[in-house]
Amino acid sequence: MGAVVAAMSKCDDDVVPLVIIMLEALIHRGTSSHEVITPGSVVSTKSFDELRKKSGIISSVCMGRNMSKTGQRYESIRSKEDDYAIIFEGEIFPQHPAHPFGHASINQTCLPLQVAKKALRNLDGHYTFAAASHRQILLGRDPLGIMPLYYGENRILCAVASERKALWNIGVKDAQPFPPGNLAKMNRAGFAFESVSSIRQPPQRKMKLHEAARHLEKLLEESIRERVLDAQKVGVAFSGGLDSSVIARLARKCGVAVNLISIGLEGQPELAHAKEAAKALCMPITVKTFKIVDVEKTLSKVLWLLEDPDVMKASVAIPFFWAAQTASKLGYYILLSGQGADELFGGYHKYLKVYAKHGAKKVIEALYDDTVTSYERNFQRDEPISAFNKIDLRLPFADMGAVRFALGLPLNLKIESENDGLRKRVLRKVAENLGIPAFIAYRPKKAIQYATGVDRALRHLARGKGLTPSKYVEEVSKTVYPSPRVRQSAHSSLLQSEIS
Repeated sequence: MGAVVAAMSKCDDDVVPLVIIMLEALIHRGTSSHEVITPGSVVSTKSFDELRKKSGIISSVCMGRNMSKTGQRYESIRSKEDDYAIIFEGEIFPQHPAHPFGHASINQTCLPLQVAKKALRNLDGHYTFAAASHRQILLGRDPLGIMPLYYGENRILCAVASERKALWNIGVKDAQPFPPGNLAKMNRAGFAFESVSSIRQPPQRKMKLHEAARHLEKLLEESIRERVLDAQKVGVAFSGGLDSSVIARLARKCGVAVNLISIGLEGQPELAHAKEAAKALCMPITVKTFKIVDVEKTLSKVLWLLEDPDVMKASVAIPFFWAAQTASKLGYYILLSGQGADELFGGYHKYLKVYAKHGAKKVIEALYDDTVTSYERNFQRDEPISAFNKIDLRLPFADMGAVRFALGLPLNLKIESENDGLRKRVLRKVAENLGIPAFIAYRPKKAIQYATGVDRALRHLARGKGLTPSKYVEEVSKTVYPSPRVRQSAHSSLLQSEIS
């Protein structure tokens, strides 16, 4: 729930002022304190005015962090010899109070590569890290890419940031997603990437449905237990469907208080189903309804966070923004959600088309490809929305053990045939074993943008302007980002006024 930025000059110029500019662009990701870190110093303050006055640092290599009161577990550290400074943002599971890189072992000889590679290979969670020396900065991102990170360069510097707008604000126009599971060296020459912890397609193992369901349930319960260990209560983004019901049931089994959160436009029948499902699960539920005017108001906010005028992403992001906002207002700082389940277990209808046209082997390849690229479609969309609403998004299905197990399951445990209208067979069996009623466990999937009515609302708004939905979203995006790579400061100020 914080922000990470870093910059390195290609010509020994001072980059500290640019790091502060990037941090200011990402204030919505952390308002409690702000840090500027170089290999020789760490300055932490409560405001940017204070940071500019107190820093007094001149350095061609600099990192920075915005921090929040909740979810900020690991402090910045330096080696005793001031050879390296390290920042780590995110969560690792199982949770441990010690810094992922330790303290005593940090020195110039052991940190580069060895410790960083070990971290990428062994840490399960959502995180980014940076380690700066006077010559280079080492950078890493979790293997699934749950925590966002972007990189880019121009003729005078190289830089990375948690969101692209920070890079755009310092003149880095071409900001690209940092490859998950990679270690990068950032220096005067640019970026050099090395894949350290990639997700590979395991061989398909023979396994019966009941055996696979038992093992999957254990993995998911362990995943959730690790993700709620530091909480007494959690919110669950709840549709009344399979994924969120399994998460909710297992979260309560792990001993935390669970509140289900359902959102949608007024009159949506899925809200009545969510209430019925919550009653069957014997869990409290908060239902929040919205109007078409709320879709219009929220669209510009999510486009500012998405940094992408994609109508599909926007139609999913709007209801998720409402869910995160509702959770935050209810006093929750952890939100559990089911992202990743459809890619792992074949939830989308599109997989039936692949099955019919190309056969089972291509479906297995499609599931794998969609899983390892989920960071582009899902995580980079949802995490900034959560951070904006002061929510720590935790994704039980994005657990490394569960991901590797699911990818290795035979296809017939996910999709029985090209005519399988339900799909996700093994996960439905898990739900059945957990005592989740059949009207929930075997309910056909309905995508969030349709279930909440947001897709229809966007179409209605677009028609009112004489535009297609895609063109309408593009036009709204131009009011948020008036040029392709420049943030509109007035709109940013409007958003910042809502942060506190």
